[in-house]
Amino acid sequence: MKLYPINVGNFKLDGGAMFGVVPKTIWNKTNPADQNNRIDIASRCLLIEDRDRLILVDTGMGKKQSDKFFSYYNRWGNHSMDGALAAHGFSRADVTDVFLTHLHFDHCGGCVQWNKDKTGYEIAFKNAIFWSNQNHWEWATKPNKREQASFLTENIKPIEASGQLKHISVPEVDILHGTNLGFDVFFANGHTDKQMIPMIKYKGETICFMADLLPTVGHISLPFVMGYDTRPLLTLDEKDRFLKLAADQNYFLLLEHDAHNELITVKHTEKGVRLNETYKFNTIF
Repeated sequence: MKLYPINVGNFKLDGGAMFGVVPKTIWNKTNPADQNNRIDIASRCLLIEDRDRLILVDTGMGKKQSDKFFSYYNRWGNHSMDGALAAHGFSRADVTDVFLTHLHFDHCGGCVQWNKDKTGYEIAFKNAIFWSNQNHWEWATKPNKREQASFLTENIKPIEASGQLKHISVPEVDILHGTNLGFDVFFANGHTDKQMIPMIKYKGETICFMADLLPTVGHISLPFVMGYDTRPLLTLDEKDRFLKLAADQNYFLLLEHDAHNELITVKHTEKGVRLNETYKFNTIF
């Protein structure tokens, strides 16, 4: 097995929304805001090359939305899905599986693209199976008003229509062991219903792709919960349990949305679990 973190795009989000009730004077120390109060955000995905499979975890927001839509997110940098895949010798056609942590537009928008003459949409990874779970799929396709703007029909329905959608089973406990994708999954319900956090055994270590359970280094402290989360008190509890486990077991945490910190470890302190070290993935693995 080989792992390749790939950045498929950077953008900006409102810092207040990203940190909920936490005052700017505190979160601005770890995630400095620009003049419009927006902070740097990455779309860091993960490629898992495992024998004859190439699994892509999340796809970023894609390119098919309107200029008006993208103007809200102030994309920056020159990252792209095609460029990121090519840097490791791959193309979209090589992807056999797309694993979606959840269906918010910045995690699944890249699954779908315009067709050649822009008369409709088509799957962006034509040889891939797309993995979600039934609970979250129903949550996303019948959205509550709070999340409705994040679950875009054009990102979701074409996947189902393609016939390439499959669902991971949902366990009675938090962690599903031994999925047919070769890694364990932690289910978290605070941000959105049945978000899936991959936990991958790699070179004797466990690497966790944190999605929106831990968006950035600045979110390690338990009360630092995004305003986007539908059940913030549940997020607090899930973070508490997961970060304690990560500190106990020396997990490596791969951050999907931190534009400046790729891989971290955490440790127990008198104030709770805190940052231990930050790394570049390729210097460790």
